[in-house]
Amino acid sequence: MTTPKGPQLAVLPTAAEDGTRKAQILQPSGWPMPKGYANGMAAEGRIVVTGGVIGWDAQEHLADGFVAQVRQTLDNISAILAEAGARPEHLVRLTWYVVDMDEYLANLKELGRIYRDVFGAHYPAMALVQVGRLVERAARVEIEATAVIPR
Repeated sequence: MTTPKGPQLAVLPTAAEDGTRKAQILQPSGWPMPKGYANGMAAEGRIVVTGGVIGWDAQEHLADGFVAQVRQTLDNISAILAEAGARPEHLVRLTWYVVDMDEYLANLKELGRIYRDVFGAHYPAMALVQVGRLVERAARVEIEATAVIPR
């Protein structure tokens, strides 16, 4: 029998204060710890999925500028999660679509602060993709979210 030569997978358990099982962070051993996201997540429970969420309010007015749109987008995702009884710590994946990668990179510190204000220090698996444009022409960011509410 041969032994696989790839990295071993570390599953970092997380326990909720109420005793339910939270999502587990998947971190291959030997890999550097990512900053601001997880390489992978594992969870069991009820799945909550959003569509592409942008930074507009209930009257469909877009926030002014990239950073303000990110804040409103994260607030909107939080509101959608709440409708399903989910909280930010139930997030297992976020996919960000931005129209300008340089704009994203130039605002990392402020984006990190906004993210923690809305979602706390919970960092699910994330992907970031630059796109040519979004359906709403003035939108600078669109985010899809997946959460799993433990049983």
